[in-house]
Amino acid sequence: MTPTAVQWAGAILFAIAIAHTFSTKFFERMAHRGTRHAGAWHMLAEVEIVFGFWAMIMVAVIAMMSGTGAAAAYLDARNFTEPMFVFAIMVVAASRAVLQAARNLVEVIASFVPVRGAQAFFFLTLAVVPLIGSFITEPAAMTLAALMLRDRLDGAHASKPLKYATLGVLFVNVSIGGVLTPFAAPPVLMVAAKWQWDVFYMLTHFGWKMALAVFINAAVITFVFRNELANLRPAVQAGKPDTASVPWSVLIVHLLILAGIVAFAHHPAVFMGLFLLFMGVASAYPQYQDRLILREGLLVAFFLSGLVVLGGLQSWWLEPLLHSMNADTVYFGATALTAITDNAALTYLGSQVEGLSEPFKRALVAGAITGGGLTVIANAPNPAGFAILRGQFEDGAISPLGLFIAALPPTMTAILAFRLL
Repeated sequence: MTPTAVQWAGAILFAIAIAHTFSTKFFERMAHRGTRHAGAWHMLAEVEIVFGFWAMIMVAVIAMMSGTGAAAAYLDARNFTEPMFVFAIMVVAASRAVLQAARNLVEVIASFVPVRGAQAFFFLTLAVVPLIGSFITEPAAMTLAALMLRDRLDGAHASKPLKYATLGVLFVNVSIGGVLTPFAAPPVLMVAAKWQWDVFYMLTHFGWKMALAVFINAAVITFVFRNELANLRPAVQAGKPDTASVPWSVLIVHLLILAGIVAFAHHPAVFMGLFLLFMGVASAYPQYQDRLILREGLLVAFFLSGLVVLGGLQSWWLEPLLHSMNADTVYFGATALTAITDNAALTYLGSQVEGLSEPFKRALVAGAITGGGLTVIANAPNPAGFAILRGQFEDGAISPLGLFIAALPPTMTAILAFRLL
């Protein structure tokens, strides 16, 4: 197909947005110079702002080229269910009740493993919680794991290598750990119904391999940093009052709301209604709540919405590229492409191609989930973990290159697990 001027503009702005994500430290340095525009520079240094910012410019470009009606029609044609869902699930999963339940589960399992203390907690958070994501969805698993790790990394003033290694393993393990079922991982969800992939299919072709890779990644990082992890202690925040234990009645209500949001993930009217119910419960029992991460959730939703807007104009070059690959090359091609495009968008484009062989389909999805931890834009839950953990890094900024390098070893483990097993 011959791309239109709007499609070319979309591709150019998409490339600029990707370059912008790798340049956030430059804008942060500009903000620290104390100029009168420091606020604007600081805004542009927020990774969660990047894609939303350039998406707004894209809408303005469409309006100038084709009229405001065309711009509005393009937005109306986009599906913003995923950003809305991630926002709702982030806030509810980060509540004290759900977080307390997750911590209790990890502590119970920790009593059966051969290591104790911070090492066991660290290993299980990076191994068990990502696999739980196959049932509570990957965004919820990312939120829980990131919050559980945040206090540990901050409280011990963890080293920079440990922080980046943790982020890399977390992103990769959440991406590959959600494939035990066909409804939890966004790139699988996009194709499961059309290709008739059920739970048994996912377990036999993806689940057991990726579960093994998840445990290997968690075990390796725990072993490599075992001495530093032995000194990890939970963070103690100055001035923060003691938090009351959540009673069973409140805990059950929170878990039921969480389960309802997961069950109706494709129905915004339902899960947003449940979210508003949660806000009412949180207001009625403030003594059992910590600060709700509304700001972080909204920023992540803005990021994902921008990705939806910009990503909708990339099919003209992505689809022919997928057509040019065979079952052997599509795995590595999808792994590489996922780093610069959302992996769910990639598998969705693949699902629109008719006549694909089963090996090609499996390789496409496997590549998409394998590369899901390489960058913040590669997988929908990544911005959630990024927003929660960024405060533990120097200047509150995470280097995209540092994340990419840290994610390479666990990504290689996933590649070997899928290709050799």
